[in-house]
Amino acid sequence: MRTRLSLLALSLLAAPFAQADGYRAAPALPQYVQECSTCHIAYPLGALPNASWQRLLRTLPRHFGSDASVDPATLKAISTWVDAHPQTWKRVGEAPPEDRITRSAWFERKHREVAPATWKLAAVRSPSNCAACHPRAEEGDFDEHRVRIPR
Repeated sequence: MRTRLSLLALSLLAAPFAQADGYRAAPALPQYVQECSTCHIAYPLGALPNASWQRLLRTLPRHFGSDASVDPATLKAISTWVDAHPQTWKRVGEAPPEDRITRSAWFERKHREVAPATWKLAAVRSPSNCAACHPRAEEGDFDEHRVRIPR
């Protein structure tokens, strides 16, 4: 039973992300989802330009203050997958400072109404914690009509 649940969970994670621009992204790579979601959601590729993803992959030992290194085979698989699916959302322009999604112009524009105190809530902690307010963020669904800001 546990194996079937694990397979179901993996198949759901590998399902296409429903991107914010209304089109469907390529299926998520299981290694990407597994590695990245240990610390945060596995962000949809459309959230950054391809060049930003490649820089992030090259600097995993220094990933925003953490060592997010992966084995060489996993790194190659993720890098190849990123290159094969350049899916930058139409609202994503140039690479944001430090390749941080939360510092991109589109992210700041979409979140300008969020009070500074909201980011400091224990349930939120940081703008990078998408799932705190977007209950379906892990599925790539950031629809503003489903936002639930914690209290």
